[in-house]
Amino acid sequence: MKNKHPEYMTTPKERVSYWTYFVGQNIYYNLTAAFINTYLIMQGINPIKSGLVLLIVKIWDAINDPLFGLIFDKVKFRSRQKSLPWLRIATLLIPIVTILLFSIPAGLSETAKLIWFGVAYVLWDTVYTLTDVPAYSMLTTMTDNLAERNTLLSVNRIFSGGGVVIYGVVLTWLISTDVGMSASWAVAILSIFSALTMVPLCINCKERNYKPEEEPDSFTFREMFSYLGKNKYLLIYYAGYCFTDALKTSNAVTLFVSFYLFRDEMFNALLTVLNMVPGVFAAMAMPYLLKKFDKFATLFWCNIINIVLGFIIYLMGPQNVAIFIVLTVIRCVPLSVVGILNYMFTPDCAEYGQYKSGISAKGITFAIQTFSVKITAAISSALAMFLLGCFQWISVEAENFAELEALGIQQSSGALNGLWIVYALIPVIGMVISTFFYLFYKLNDKDVQIMAKCNSGEISREEAEKLLSRKY
Repeated sequence: MKNKHPEYMTTPKERVSYWTYFVGQNIYYNLTAAFINTYLIMQGINPIKSGLVLLIVKIWDAINDPLFGLIFDKVKFRSRQKSLPWLRIATLLIPIVTILLFSIPAGLSETAKLIWFGVAYVLWDTVYTLTDVPAYSMLTTMTDNLAERNTLLSVNRIFSGGGVVIYGVVLTWLISTDVGMSASWAVAILSIFSALTMVPLCINCKERNYKPEEEPDSFTFREMFSYLGKNKYLLIYYAGYCFTDALKTSNAVTLFVSFYLFRDEMFNALLTVLNMVPGVFAAMAMPYLLKKFDKFATLFWCNIINIVLGFIIYLMGPQNVAIFIVLTVIRCVPLSVVGILNYMFTPDCAEYGQYKSGISAKGITFAIQTFSVKITAAISSALAMFLLGCFQWISVEAENFAELEALGIQQSSGALNGLWIVYALIPVIGMVISTFFYLFYKLNDKDVQIMAKCNSGEISREEAEKLLSRKY
């Protein structure tokens, strides 16, 4: 396939394969980040207890991601590939552990269900790390062109959004009152489909920018902490990111908001589709926007807009459906921009970290990204559970919304008010806190490109120092 961008190192076939990978990966991610709460509550498990197990499991996550980052940087495969061997293993295992996680036997006691969930979630979390760290780290081994990396990540968000839509629409429809399929079977169907979308990357993509002979043979924990200590912008950025996503409790309760506040669980599917349209346009426009605007400045001001619109949505409440839909779709534009930009800063921080420390530790850098994504997803899910429990939410045993409706259990007005707070207000508070951290992030696109050239040996460090806009 002819490359329409001669300055790019990747071929169109590679880029499409890279992008389709994230369709499946995002379906897997949303199953645990968004649906796991609904699934556990519909297993009759107390929200506070399940929230506690979510947090306990993340103790393993605190060890798992940095540990894998260390292993990822140490291991050198005979194939002279850095990421692809890991991704092939992950693509095989992730559907198996996902199906296991969502197959809790109905006849078990609450304690046994929690144990099943805890063990299966540890397995899922470990395998998901293999799908994530190598996939994003592979950007740096596929190409050293910063503009190409930005394009790969920008379009990647369209495909990732496609995964979100498939998850939101298909899963909601399968377990809706109209179809009534069990959650376990619905997850199994989505898991197999997701794995198929991840296979092309494992076959078609190449790691041409990887030179194992230039990487250090050993990498100690002391060196790892030294590297992280010198990579202040990595720590600053992900501190802000973590507050935003740890308090993004809306994802965990969207299905219940649709069912209880908007009186139709399929309202979730409608919102998913409506939100996707501005997201696609934002992703298509992003490569052009980044040619005119620095990406961090864009992220910062979109975050401010999100805060303002989020407060308005909370104050308006769910009573007027038309106004809610309009405001939500408008807000989706800056939200989509932030979602697209979020993962563009890790490659920048990897280049900055290598430039400052002299240590090439891309695995650890991207492990911080994966760790942040997963720990915040767990915290937001656990926090949503804890808050619903505090508002006296009633748990029930139901395989789908048809069974839930048939049970006819009514939630109290206090529980429904709490549901709206968890959905609309808590995420805005997270964005406000993150804005404080973002004030201290000073890395810009032009300087990152200079650092990348220095790291790859295209220019000397002395030349780089003269070209940089400021002292780092």
